Amino acid sequence: MTWIFILSLVLAGSVKIILTCPPTSAVEWLLSKFELHSKLQEASTIITLDGKRLEGEDKQEFIHSFNEATFLERYYVHPGNEKLILQPDNGGTPLVIDTKRGKINVKLFVYRYEDHVDVVKQYRKKMLAYSVRSDSLQRTFPAMV
Repeated sequence: MTWIFILSLVLAGSVKIILTCPPTSAVEWLLSKFELHSKLQEASTIITLDGKRLEGEDKQEFIHSFNEATFLERYYVHPGNEKLILQPDNGGTPLVIDTKRGKINVKLFVYRYEDHVDVVKQYRKKMLAYSVRSDSLQRTFPAMV
């Protein structure tokens, strides 16, 4: 009987340690599931500007700048106002990014402004909008205006 008690005590202690101190890879995987500004992978990403594809070094530089951008704030998208978010009055021509996140196809619309960059994310039937700050995105890609 005492062996059962000792074994259950050791088992409960190890479960407690695993739940309170999970491995870093498990925490990163869980956080990436709920991440709004997710990182782009070059292999599964297609970037277009006005119907023209960005290729080579320009694509790599854009993806690096986008991944390093600092998240500022999330905008609430009111139901029925999706068209206003996708076609802002002063947003200029958006840079369209088609990518995959797991099995889900994600489309990002990137609008450049003087002090920030707006990103509209569409996947499944959901739409999210947020802004990021990236000096290199704002300076390097003036054709987005």
